[in-house]
Amino acid sequence: MIDYVSGTLVDKTTDSALVDVNGIGYRVHVPTSTYKRLPDTDEEVTLHTYHYLREDDESLYGFATKAERTVFETMTGVSRVGPKLALSALSAMTPTELRDHVMEGDKSRLTQISGVGKKTADRLIVELRDRLADLDVLEDTSPLSGGSDARAEARADALEALTELGLSKADAERSIRQVLRDNAGIQSADELVRRALKADQE
Repeated sequence: MIDYVSGTLVDKTTDSALVDVNGIGYRVHVPTSTYKRLPDTDEEVTLHTYHYLREDDESLYGFATKAERTVFETMTGVSRVGPKLALSALSAMTPTELRDHVMEGDKSRLTQISGVGKKTADRLIVELRDRLADLDVLEDTSPLSGGSDARAEARADALEALTELGLSKADAERSIRQVLRDNAGIQSADELVRRALKADQE
């Protein structure tokens, strides 16, 4: 299994990235969420990958986070759900949002994904609910060309602190994500916790 691809970004489109790894070019299919975080061409990039292998199809899919890859792999394990539909889901919403809509049985939101009708939404809810329940879906939204170790550590520390203060993990993740979206430069766990608690109360 090809677990990840790390090299120079040679080319990118809205649904794929071409990565040069020591002179070998890997064409990797990506969701829109990952495309938006790709660096400029000629810069270094690392993608978590899933090697999809079937009798009539062999393709490599790449993701910004392990949570995206896990959701993709889980979705393609559902009856009559292929890579195209899984990528559409990850292009339409984050792993957190997808998990929450599945757990809540929100068919109206799931049917907004391209290619998902009411019957498919029902099938996704039934087959994914248990599989996604324990998924760690705290997404890192930093660029793929070089995220901050300090920022990642602050996120992890803040998540632990907020859950110890009584927030559910899902609420803590949601508040942290909102704060980082509005204040991208934060790298202090204390400041992140303070702002996240304020966001949770609003």
